[in-house]
Formats: sequence, structure tokens, C-alpha cells
Amino acid sequence: MSETILSIKNLNKTYGTLQAVKDLSFTIKKGNVYGILGPNGSGKSTTLGIALNVVNKTSGEFSWFNNTVSTHDALKKVGAIIEHPNFYPYMSAYDNLRLVCKIKGISTDIINSKLELVGLIERKDSKFRAFSLGMKQRLAIASALLNDPEILILDEPTNGLDPQGIHQIRALITKIASQGTTILLASHLLDEVEKVCSHAVILRKGVKIYEGRVDELIATKGFFELNATKKEALLDFLNNHSAFGNIKEEEGKIIALLNEDICPEELNKTLSEKGIFVSHLVKRKESLEKQFLQLTNNK
Repeated sequence: MSETILSIKNLNKTYGTLQAVKDLSFTIKKGNVYGILGPNGSGKSTTLGIALNVVNKTSGEFSWFNNTVSTHDALKKVGAIIEHPNFYPYMSAYDNLRLVCKIKGISTDIINSKLELVGLIERKDSKFRAFSLGMKQRLAIASALLNDPEILILDEPTNGLDPQGIHQIRALITKIASQGTTILLASHLLDEVEKVCSHAVILRKGVKIYEGRVDELIATKGFFELNATKKEALLDFLNNHSAFGNIKEEEGKIIALLNEDICPEELNKTLSEKGIFVSHLVKRKESLEKQFLQLTNNK
């Protein structure tokens, strides 16, 4: 059983009349990449802020490392970037990290290996102000990794970056995770979570609407679009077949959602054997984006 790193239980946060987080519970296990996904204003940053002790909760609880240590001590094993990187512009990348080591009481021996990891070793003597936004973000990640944390927390890690910068940060997250660090990132970008996360928690207006593996979220069996002259017979067949779930009619076509996989050829053959000849038969798969929009719309 994997070790629990962070457990959040019935968490609530209100700002006046606004409830930013509502009865939220989820668990972060060691060795995975978790994405907290949701539109802006869904409570992602507030949730991270509460876990990092920078935002006060209204009610509920959270615990680090199975409650074996105090939050203060637990946070020494956490690396986090929840705001824009804050370094001295006139100092070099190396000297900025050396200062962080001094503040945190960490040996400076680790600096070069972290700069190497984030792809900035060649620029270690360059001043921070000369860095692109993507390089600044990578230096911030190096800084957050100086204490060899058990978990790295990133809030919107690719915000404002150009496509190359986005690609570099995502590749870096995957690389860090492959070395055994658990990662928790907040993002409003579905694409980001799909590409780099193994697990997702989806929030809408502070409420959890999905928690689970990303591949299970993607693994919809899809649906068939059908039409036939004997429409009633077709509907009767679909409604009584275990492979089909929800059946509805849209714009003159029958939409049949699949519970289990079935190929179009097999379905066509079965139908024609029953004297149902289809004029239209197309198998489609909903994109994760469409599912996400359905989950997070304001119904």
C-alpha cells in the first residue's frame, strides 16, 4: 500500500459570502503525479494555500505524512512554488540558490546537481534578470528541490510561458517524477493534466466532481451514432443490449453510449441478422476535453 503524503478531509474555506472550497476531501499517495484541475476560481490555489499553511481554513482538516509529524516539520519535506519566482535580479542563478540554501540551512553542495536537472547549469553564472520567463520558472523549480522534498507542489507551472517554455516545464515535471518525487500541480489546462499527471482531482466552484486516475477518465468506451428505417426496432435492440448504456435521440440520429467495447462491423452484422438495416452507423469517442467541459459546466 503506498504511503499517504497528504490527506485532505471535509475542507471548507469561505471569504465572506463566497465559499471557495466546499467539503473537499482527497488523498495524495507517494510516487504519483496529481493534477488539481478546474477553471479559474474553482478553489485550486486556495486548497494548496491551506495545505501549505499560508491560507487559514474555515473548517475541516488536512494532515501530512499520515499525521506522523507536525505541519511545521512536514513542510520541511515539501517543495512548493505557488507564486511567481522571487529572486534577486542582479545576482546569478547560482548565487540566488546559494542564498536559499543559507536561509534553509542546506549544504550548497547540491546546487549544481539541481541546476543540471533543470537544464540551467550552462547559465549558472548568468544574472537572474537576463533569464526568460521559462528559465526563471525552471530556476524556481531548482530552488524548490534544494531540500530534496518528498513532494513538489506547483501552482499553474506553465502560466504565461511560450510553447517552448511550456514543453520544457512539462518534460521537467515528468523527469522529476520519474526520479521518485511525488508531484501535485494545480492547472486550468486539461492538456497539461492529460500529458503529465497520473491522477486528477477535478474541482468546480470549490466542489470535487472527479477524483481518480487520468487514464480512467480518458478510457471512455465512446458511443455510436445510428439511424435505420426501422427506428423502433433499432431502439428496442439497443435498450435491451448490455453493451449500451444511455440511449438518446439528437438531430434525427440515435446516440448510444457504450458500456463495453463493440466494433462497428460486429454491431452491423448483428443488426442485419435481426432484419435491422442501418442507413447510418458511426463509432465516435468523446474527447477528454468534451468530458471535462461537461463535468465543469454550470449545470
